[in-house]
Amino acid sequence: MTDKEATVYVVDLGRSMGEKRHGRTITDLDWAMQYVWDRITNTVMRGRKTDLAGFIAMRTDDTMNDYQEHDDSFSNISVLSGLKQILTPDIRKLQEAIKPSRTYKGDVISGLVLAIQMITAQCKKLKYKREIVLVTNGTGLINSEGLDQIKDKIEEDSITLKILGPDFDDPESGVKEEDKDERKAQNETLFRDFIATLPEGSLFGTLESAISELDIPRIKEVKHMASFKGFLSLGNAGEYETALRIPIERYAKTMVAKPPTASSYVLRSGNEPGEETDPATSQAPVEGGSLVTIRTSRTYQVADESAPGGKADVERDQLAKGYEYGRTVVPITDMDENITMLTTFAGMEIIGFVADDKYGRYMQMGNVNMLVASKGNQKASLALSSLIHALFEAENYAVARLVTKESKPPMLVLLAPCLESDFEGLLEIQLPFAEDLRAYQFPPLDKVMTVSGKIVNEHRNLPNDALQDAMDQYVDSMELDLKDDDGHVINEVPIDYSYSPLLHRLQSAVRWRAINPNGAIEEPSATLTKFSHPDEELVKKSQAQLEKLITAADVKKGRKRNRETEKPLSGLDVDALLNLEPKRAKISAENAIPEFKQLVSRADTVESIHDAVKQMVHIIEEQIKYSLGDSNYERVVEGLGTVREELVEYEEPGIYNDLLPALKNKIFNESLGGDRKELWWLIRKGKLGLIGQNESESSTVSEEEATKFLAAV
Repeated sequence: MTDKEATVYVVDLGRSMGEKRHGRTITDLDWAMQYVWDRITNTVMRGRKTDLAGFIAMRTDDTMNDYQEHDDSFSNISVLSGLKQILTPDIRKLQEAIKPSRTYKGDVISGLVLAIQMITAQCKKLKYKREIVLVTNGTGLINSEGLDQIKDKIEEDSITLKILGPDFDDPESGVKEEDKDERKAQNETLFRDFIATLPEGSLFGTLESAISELDIPRIKEVKHMASFKGFLSLGNAGEYETALRIPIERYAKTMVAKPPTASSYVLRSGNEPGEETDPATSQAPVEGGSLVTIRTSRTYQVADESAPGGKADVERDQLAKGYEYGRTVVPITDMDENITMLTTFAGMEIIGFVADDKYGRYMQMGNVNMLVASKGNQKASLALSSLIHALFEAENYAVARLVTKESKPPMLVLLAPCLESDFEGLLEIQLPFAEDLRAYQFPPLDKVMTVSGKIVNEHRNLPNDALQDAMDQYVDSMELDLKDDDGHVINEVPIDYSYSPLLHRLQSAVRWRAINPNGAIEEPSATLTKFSHPDEELVKKSQAQLEKLITAADVKKGRKRNRETEKPLSGLDVDALLNLEPKRAKISAENAIPEFKQLVSRADTVESIHDAVKQMVHIIEEQIKYSLGDSNYERVVEGLGTVREELVEYEEPGIYNDLLPALKNKIFNESLGGDRKELWWLIRKGKLGLIGQNESESSTVSEEEATKFLAAV
């Protein structure tokens, strides 16, 4: 869990905040609220009940606070929202209330006192991260009496104060307002001197700097929680006194940050006047919106000829688990399934060691965790440190068996030493079992192997030395790790500043739409889009190498092919009438699918379709026969699917239903270049079985026969 937070926003709504200054197209208030809304919507996005926010408006036309009757200095100050969890309806109310007033009266310091009292009354002595954000243009009268007592109270309650304002002078950001109003200059000096007396964390800054930082996404801070607490053991402690057992704790080192998920809702329709709502059937509206949550229900049915419609409903309690065993379904009851459960006990046992240069990084699965010694256990810290240094000096990794909870399946994990200047630990990541590995065959990249087994080292598909050298130079010129004048490497893409465009773009769009129900969503920030295109300086720097690469690769600009011919308004096929395009009698293997479609479209008789299909089947069988592993399987499936689709469209399913059994027999008889049973599995996956009567009325194959044929092995 992260720390609880309590933030009070004190915003100046005086008449001067409604003015537009220095050529800006928006008022000072609207400009300041960009920062405030960004922070509030981020708080709402987190959805944590322990993140509290309050809102106080200064220099308002009315007065709404608990101290107005006792002290005139609290006049023209309104508490628009007390400290609580802010929700979307609260944002809507604040949007209506936050408007420039018609007065210049109101004391900023009194608003600050109200904010301190609000935090003290709500948080008391509880552990909260307390903060006050004061936004003003500094043009009003300020009563500076009692600042010493305010300073002491801020320090006592550990409150962080941030004072921001438009056109405040800030040498660090280079902002300086010329011809500044004398009162505003005095107020800025007062604010700056007051912040200087507060502890570290409080700040005085210009609104320009705060607005410019809105494009930088905010990273969600997560408090570490141990996912495992137990012993790291080496040897059987129950039998040997020399066995090693170290109390450890396991924390997440890396975790996937997932974007927010959307749920389905339906627009709520209001009841007519006088219409009553049935509470038993009505849906609960989403708070503050016009959407209604959806209730999902699921029914289970089985085939039953005696039931209406031939199907009978069954209850969920009547369902049983079944596992496929070939073409048979084997039922397993809950009692029988307990037999498959492994009896395991929580713990981590080292089962072996491996040299770090023998370990393949491709074997890593999932997130990385960090193992540290149990808190406050000096003996465990010393023992774990000894193990870490031993692994580091021996250049080895440890392989361990991990069970996080009793009766959970075991995992194999790799333990790697992590040594830093002020930290020691073991990096832990899950390893695959034998069943997790997939063996794929790919043709070699540095040579070409012919069908007869001959190896060719020089081929048009292989790069020569000149092309390889040109590519090496181009890649080196695009290197992001640059060096400064002293030769030190400068990392141009530090991991701490590379943000997920999907995650933060979606979050910003949701926040924008929450406070702006109408209008277009703002464009993504430059921080998120900078990785969507190469760096301009690198592109310019590598242009010469790119030209050399284009020359070495003999790249030529190609022409667009397969352009569709415009059809005349009459609908007549002029090319066919004039016979300008000769009919193709033979299908080439290089362009089989388009040529097959053209040949079938021009077929005058069924014999012509038969001939086109025969040619296509011959090409498909050749592709299977001379396929290196499964390299041609996707082309075969695509070609077979095209034949099936065309024959269904031309109502000639019998041709396809005759060719498919013959092709299946050749596959299982291994007469097409050996064992090709995996191809049949892909054909089944693509649902390219026989054409049944449900797809074509001309078919003589029933739906049951088609299903049976495709399922048979």
